[in-house]
Amino acid sequence: MNKVWLITGASSGFGRALTEAALAAGDVVVGAARRPEALDELVAAHPDQMEALRLDVTDILAIAAAVRDVVARHGRIDVLVNNAGRTHVGAFEETTDDELRALFDLHVLGPAALVRAVLPYMRERRSGAIVQMSSVGGQGSFAGFSAYSGTKFALEGMSEALADEVSDFGIKVLIVEPGAFRTSLFEGSRAGFSADSGVYEKVSGTRAYVSGGDGAQAGDPAKAAALIRAALEADRTPLRLPLGDDSVTTVLDHLDQVRAEVMAWEKRTRDTAFDE
Repeated sequence: MNKVWLITGASSGFGRALTEAALAAGDVVVGAARRPEALDELVAAHPDQMEALRLDVTDILAIAAAVRDVVARHGRIDVLVNNAGRTHVGAFEETTDDELRALFDLHVLGPAALVRAVLPYMRERRSGAIVQMSSVGGQGSFAGFSAYSGTKFALEGMSEALADEVSDFGIKVLIVEPGAFRTSLFEGSRAGFSADSGVYEKVSGTRAYVSGGDGAQAGDPAKAAALIRAALEADRTPLRLPLGDDSVTTVLDHLDQVRAEVMAWEKRTRDTAFDE
């Protein structure tokens, strides 16, 4: 039976690539976007499979009603893809409360509300999949990405617990951790930048990397979409899926670093119990 997908941020990047891959497989896609008219071409080409939905995932109060309407029209949601997002560069000290709050609304609170909205329907059917589009920045971070990685770390921590909670109901959770892919993430109109005092040289370097990196990324979103689908269809779907050579290398190097630091202090950290 063909699946019903609800994909946020469906008008570009990974959302667009996943939408096109699902349509090619004969599935039904409800593509959510702040500007659903950007999906008009796909709706016209696939009128029986494609539906565009106007949804801003930071509008928490609109999410439950939107999900109810999708289920009423299509009977179910088989796959939720929390993809809507943007990048942000700024030193920890120079990132404002408003900037940080807006990023958490987009990357954490919105996806959480969508998960809460779809789970009752998935539990009732004892099947479904939730795809959380994180980032290699959800496993490790560096200068300039404190706010962005903070949201992705939060999403991954919540999703790891979620996977444990819903596994008894036949529901899969897949955390996707892309590296640099040729999406619109680094577009000047989409990337967020905190004010740069020039104090932090490393942050200025990160800003230059993002500002000049659009269109030159090595990763192919279409190949990423195919791999995400393969992971979902596997008998044992992984909890985490790093995407791209850069992501795999970064994640493995980070794990090695964490292990080395833990082992260096292992004896003393273990020996912190009360003396009996």
